[in-house]
Amino acid sequence: MTSLLKGYFPQVLEWFPDIRTTLVCDFLLRWPSLDTLGRVRRETLVKFFRAHNSVRTETIEKRVEAIKQAVPLVTDRAVIAASVLMTRALAAQMKTTRSAILAFDAEIEALCAVNQDFVLLKSLPGAGQNYAARLTVALGTDRARWQSADELACLSGIAPVMERSGKSCRVRWRYFCPKFLRQSFVEYAGASVQHSFWEKAYYEQQRAKGKGHRAAVRALAFKWIRIIYQCWKSRTAYNEVKYLEGLRKKGSSLLNYAANNPA
Repeated sequence: MTSLLKGYFPQVLEWFPDIRTTLVCDFLLRWPSLDTLGRVRRETLVKFFRAHNSVRTETIEKRVEAIKQAVPLVTDRAVIAASVLMTRALAAQMKTTRSAILAFDAEIEALCAVNQDFVLLKSLPGAGQNYAARLTVALGTDRARWQSADELACLSGIAPVMERSGKSCRVRWRYFCPKFLRQSFVEYAGASVQHSFWEKAYYEQQRAKGKGHRAAVRALAFKWIRIIYQCWKSRTAYNEVKYLEGLRKKGSSLLNYAANNPA
């Protein structure tokens, strides 16, 4: 849509910072080209914007004034006609997709409200609504489905693959796995770095070993998936204090690294 508008009706991208809205979809379905706006009355435009919850007088006035002063980028009727057909098709599709997304969001919110695992996973540092919901779906409700954290790590693609050939050995990430499942764990791990003491220390420790950002986050995701699995299996909310105490009792090198490399 953005590319199409740049070719014949770029003013829309200036008038509306985000074109992924119902307002813009309805605007383009009603006025898909600049010449269709030529004879539109100011009152009609104001009424349209207000009906779409754009109520700031200053914003409306700027848009109306910009519309009245706009100059067409192209005048070739063939280009405009073809672009209008495609714009209307894309705007209709976008509007339908937005409605579907809103329906999905409402259903997800309703399911999360009655799912005990969602509340449990929301206790994870930095999980919030989005990651807690994604992790809830990733784990499911059948506690017998996963016999160990390693099974979950392998299926999700978090666990690396070791390849041996003669005396050589290399480690790589898994190519074949449910991509969104892996993405959920990796993205959560990346977001969690700013919300936990040990996670940030672990990430920095991995970077100090020479790993790039993505590799360090995947390593953190591998560590997290074991913690998440235990919390889920035992129906126990995550407790940072208890986890750090466990690391201390084990004499974890991570705590030593954090102590010697304060932020």
